[in-house]
Amino acid sequence: MLHSYLNSVKKQFEYYKSLGDKTFTQLTNEQFFFQHNNQSNSVAIISKHISGNMLSRWTNFLTEDGEKVWRNRDDEFINNFKTKNDVINYWEKGWQCLFNAINSLKETDLEKIIYIRNHGHTVVEAINRQLCHYAYHVGQLVYLGKLLLNEEWQSLSIPKNASKNYNAKKFSKEKTRKHFTDDL
Repeated sequence: MLHSYLNSVKKQFEYYKSLGDKTFTQLTNEQFFFQHNNQSNSVAIISKHISGNMLSRWTNFLTEDGEKVWRNRDDEFINNFKTKNDVINYWEKGWQCLFNAINSLKETDLEKIIYIRNHGHTVVEAINRQLCHYAYHVGQLVYLGKLLLNEEWQSLSIPKNASKNYNAKKFSKEKTRKHFTDDL
């Protein structure tokens, strides 16, 4: 059970990273930094926040509080990047930190208690917390991409008016046991 949990959660993180990556490839440098107003966040800022959170939460995951003293969360909402590539490099750094931590976990680690801002979580609870947090923000990235690209947006899931054909294709195959991302 716990082994399948680690495999599943790793695939889920990979899936959400891929949604961000596929959004990034569709956007120009200018679109990366677009802010609707002063209260909204650009793709660059949301990406910076996700990566800053990852670096804090996943560095020394089992031994240190997930809210590191060196993290400046408020700074994550101020853009200091100049190019789309700068943002993507930071994004990759955050994901690499996450995957290094996840890949180092053993089944015996999953019930250990770790802390985020002095609040105890089992490792499973902490992983679930972060998975939901990143899914929330990646959804924002995708939504911004759709707004910015309008008709040029390339769907990252089943396109509108294509569900019937998609389902027909899926149901025409034998039942299998695999992760839904294996076909993506």
